[in-house]
Amino acid sequence: MPYKGAVITNVSEGSIAADLGVEPGDYLFKINGEQVFDIISYHYLCVDQELQIEIVKPDGEHWLLDIEKDYGEDLGIEFAHPTFDGLKRCSNNCLFCFVQQMPKGLRKGLYVKDDDYRYSFLHGNFITLTNMKPKDWEYIYRWHLSPLYISVHTTNPDLRRKLMGNKRSGEIMDQLKELAKNGINMHTQIVLCPGLNDGIELERTVNDLSSFYPAVQSIAIVPVGLTSCREGLYPLRRVTKTEAQKIIDKIKNWQEDFRNRFDYGLVYGSDEFYILAEAPIPDNIYYDDYPQTENGIGITRLFIDEFEEEINHIPHVLSEPHCVAIATGTLIAPIMEKLVQKITKKTSNLEIKVVPVVNRFFGSEVTVAGLLTGKDLLIGLKEVSNWLKDNNGTIIIPDVMLKSDDTVFLDDMTPDMLSSELKLPVEVAKTTGRGLIEAVIGKKLK
Repeated sequence: MPYKGAVITNVSEGSIAADLGVEPGDYLFKINGEQVFDIISYHYLCVDQELQIEIVKPDGEHWLLDIEKDYGEDLGIEFAHPTFDGLKRCSNNCLFCFVQQMPKGLRKGLYVKDDDYRYSFLHGNFITLTNMKPKDWEYIYRWHLSPLYISVHTTNPDLRRKLMGNKRSGEIMDQLKELAKNGINMHTQIVLCPGLNDGIELERTVNDLSSFYPAVQSIAIVPVGLTSCREGLYPLRRVTKTEAQKIIDKIKNWQEDFRNRFDYGLVYGSDEFYILAEAPIPDNIYYDDYPQTENGIGITRLFIDEFEEEINHIPHVLSEPHCVAIATGTLIAPIMEKLVQKITKKTSNLEIKVVPVVNRFFGSEVTVAGLLTGKDLLIGLKEVSNWLKDNNGTIIIPDVMLKSDDTVFLDDMTPDMLSSELKLPVEVAKTTGRGLIEAVIGKKLK
């Protein structure tokens, strides 16, 4: 089907577009004769004072609208998605691809493998650069899409081809060099697969990536995530506690070197390494400007620091008895337990239980809270349900368990459905230190 344009979902009252008769359901096709394929080019193309925009009405009628406006003034139209021509898909066959480890029966969107550099620029999604066409590179340089978030995993060409199942993936060093040459900054990640890209290979990758500093602004090392649905897939294994400690030690040495050379740590380990090794979460200085929190780098430190600050504002006694159970993943549960103990020491009339919920859907080796399903919670919370009912208690779940733009778990169960099944109130808390405290004490902090 030929490209029809970007469907307009909303037109602001009193805006330029509204005054010209543009309506929801219309399509934006061109600006100054150029087709518009995403929100990035839309914003760049419509900053000028004089514009000609082409609108396609639902019946196929084309409108050419000449516009004079202030420089940078918004047209007042909104779109359903950031990209108007669909999503650029991934054709890799990575040994550790999480999508290939998904059980059947989930909503279709969860099985989509994207490798879209526009979402990398807009939302920090990681891309591999292996599915790029010449026009994609031209687009990045034309609109200066910086920074980009890039999955490197290894800079060894042969090993990268093996890891990613794509013969073009061995070009990574040349691609990074070209991006740096064109002024594009990069945040990179290494998904660590024991026995494959660790050891000497990891040393090589970190050293190669650091050679591009400051264009490469961060190097994240995260452990491979494995589910129980790996039948017929490459025999990978999880990082062990001992291996996690070795990674922590390596990162410490790298950071010391980079801080001497760059006055910047540059390389960071996933929070999961520290929790797995039962090592202290690093102090704030370790994370510099926190370049990869969405990748699980430093989010625990931020959570703890905010918690420690906000706990000073909680009341010493609650006006009425309050009883809650906090559902979370098995990974973070020990840290959550220590934080909860600090609350109960400061506040009376409050009972709290931390419930580490085992992931039965993806397998017990998946330990993060964000991948728990509604059914996992339904099973995991049954043990405390009677205690909660006897005490008029509430279940607290972190919002990270829910789809970002909707109140549903991965299996499409909702918190209301969970509440109905357990016959208990369920409250969704913000995944922050303040959010936890407010949910637990049942009131907003001042």
